[in-house]
Amino acid sequence: MEFADRVLELEPEGAYQVLSRAQELQAAGRDIIHLEIGQPDTPTFPNISSAGIQAIQDGHTRYTPSAGMNDLRSAIAEYTSKRLNVKIKSSNVVVGPGAKPALFFPTLALVRPGDEVIYPNPGFPTYEAMIRVAGGTPVPVPLSEEDDFSFDLDAFNRLVSRNTRMVVLNSPSNPTGGVMPLSALEHIAKTASDLDFWVLSDEIYSRIVYSSPAPSIASFGGMLERTIICDGFSKTYSMTGWRLGYGIMPEPLAERVNLLLNHSIGCTAGFTQVAGLEALLGPQEQVDKIVQEYRRRRDFLVAGLNQIAGMSCRNPQGSFYTFPNIKAFGIPSDQLANYLLEEAGVALLSGTSFGKYGEGHIRLCFANSIENLEIALERLKSALDKL
Repeated sequence: MEFADRVLELEPEGAYQVLSRAQELQAAGRDIIHLEIGQPDTPTFPNISSAGIQAIQDGHTRYTPSAGMNDLRSAIAEYTSKRLNVKIKSSNVVVGPGAKPALFFPTLALVRPGDEVIYPNPGFPTYEAMIRVAGGTPVPVPLSEEDDFSFDLDAFNRLVSRNTRMVVLNSPSNPTGGVMPLSALEHIAKTASDLDFWVLSDEIYSRIVYSSPAPSIASFGGMLERTIICDGFSKTYSMTGWRLGYGIMPEPLAERVNLLLNHSIGCTAGFTQVAGLEALLGPQEQVDKIVQEYRRRRDFLVAGLNQIAGMSCRNPQGSFYTFPNIKAFGIPSDQLANYLLEEAGVALLSGTSFGKYGEGHIRLCFANSIENLEIALERLKSALDKL
């Protein structure tokens, strides 16, 4: 069977492959600790679920505007304006089923065949996929472990050029948990202005931070006109299965993205959007509470990983992932990750699931109970001691 070139190099996300194998082991009677899938372990907050159920009962089960319901777009604009201290209008907001349309569709609207797109590596696998589908040339930039996994700016300076159409940022980061400092964002913002390229800033973990808020490149003067912000409800409000996200962008681009939504997805479910409205306007103490719990789990897991001989783990500043360095074991990351699943019963991801520069690392998601994290650490140490 022959396929178009745009899909020939697409590969699945590694997390789903590991999950499938872990579930096979479970079906065979093995006890598996799941640290591979990046989603909150808590259910959707009760007020949000109730709002969604009530919305179904109230008849919010019909078509909605392609760009999203006006009330939700206005609430998103107001929330993001306060978060970034900039002025955003509802006409800048496009709602979609999940955050991925806010990655894919702006890329399709802006990137032409042959355009170069710089993106973080290790990074979310969808970045490279969307660049290739758009016909662009992926240009990976390594992250600097010594700088808490911010962009390697020396590499960035070598790779950016007049052929650069877009730079993708992700802060806080998946898979590293790194938060880009203001100085790095300022450098990229100035370069974007000098070379006239777009910035796509994936800020899906913006509320899950452990010290100061993660800065956004959109807050710099003049950057709103060349920045797309991708955000959503999945991580902050435990709404992964609701499929609700959004993009914020200049109005002319929002109009193009709206057309892509219209002709592909049609619209986002109305009852899901009503639930999202409750998430934004309802009590936020639940978010603060779960972030505090993530901090407790982060501190426990990082301390435990650093006590395992041969492993070194930096303290993530955001998200709910750790990305320990395992180079001392002298084993490729994918082989070690597979060994730890089969031998220790701990499902985690190879750093190479997020690109070639992830070699020498593994990713663990600590959106899990302290009890399970403690068992996982014991199993990891026992398995690694056998090497």
